[in-house]
Amino acid sequence: MVEEEPMEMETEGELSEDKQAIAQSVDISGVEGNYTFSVNLKSPDLGCDQYADWWEVISLDKKLVYRRILRHSHVSEQPFIRSGGPVNVVENEVVYIRGHINNLSYGAIVLKGDVANGFVKDTLAADFAKGLETAEPLPTNCAF
Repeated sequence: MVEEEPMEMETEGELSEDKQAIAQSVDISGVEGNYTFSVNLKSPDLGCDQYADWWEVISLDKKLVYRRILRHSHVSEQPFIRSGGPVNVVENEVVYIRGHINNLSYGAIVLKGDVANGFVKDTLAADFAKGLETAEPLPTNCAF
């Protein structure tokens, strides 16, 4: 369950909240090493020119754990929930969940936590593990 409200962006170069794909909450099912994450994502989708093209789970040491590709925009479905897995983490492994916008990149508002204790809103530098932006899997196109 999310307990904190996002902080105002003050750092130059950071995207305002209305320009980010924000993971608002996550429900988790499954067993250790084989979880399904159902992520509630809010994004400023306008169509294929601007849409949330994935959400991902990353480790504290900037490694990609899992990426859920979103194959189309969600202009009239905001926020929306999409599930993905298997997410290979242990129940007390702290990770970040963050969204990505195809033309804007990563925002700073993320979820941080673990399966055992839950997730809360947090912030990261928008360039945290930015190199993952070119890591596979990547979306191939936008359906609509």
